[in-house]
Amino acid sequence: MSTLTVRNLDDELKQRLRLEAARHGYSMEEEVRQILRRALDRPSEGGLGSRIRNRFAAYDGEELMNPWEQG
Repeated sequence: MSTLTVRNLDDELKQRLRLEAARHGYSMEEEVRQILRRALDRPSEGGLGSRIRNRFAAYDGEELMNPWEQG
């Protein structure tokens, strides 16, 4: 196992971390491990092009209205 040191942690952030750890019944170190695990285990949303394609996939070739055109 590796060790990670986080320097210059804001006091308010550290306090919030301590409270979250206590709420979950974890040490602060375990809380950080859990947060990192959740953040990094999420599937990637892809790049900008993939996000745009996914946003408009439901329209599948349908003509969209241009809000800047008058008509």
